[in-house]
Amino acid sequence: MRTSTRIAGALTGLTLTLGGAVLAAPAVRADIPACTQMAELAGATASDSVTAACGRGVVGDLQGCVTGLTGAGVASGAATAACRAAAHEPR
Repeated sequence: MRTSTRIAGALTGLTLTLGGAVLAAPAVRADIPACTQMAELAGATASDSVTAACGRGVVGDLQGCVTGLTGAGVASGAATAACRAAAHEPR
């Protein structure tokens, strides 16, 4: 077997292996617990409405999230920060 054929085969195998690892990796999920915790620290009580508002932040509805959190008693700036945290990967 020629060296160039071996190298090509090895690179193909490596590419397929790494590609499979990327496909098998878990999807990045948003961080609802961070959002609810920030909302609670800013004055909201833990409730279904806070969790629902943070859920809206997860799907990219920042304005709906902020509106829901301010309705639950969170100041506007803190609500915006909490909603932005909802859209990020958990740490």
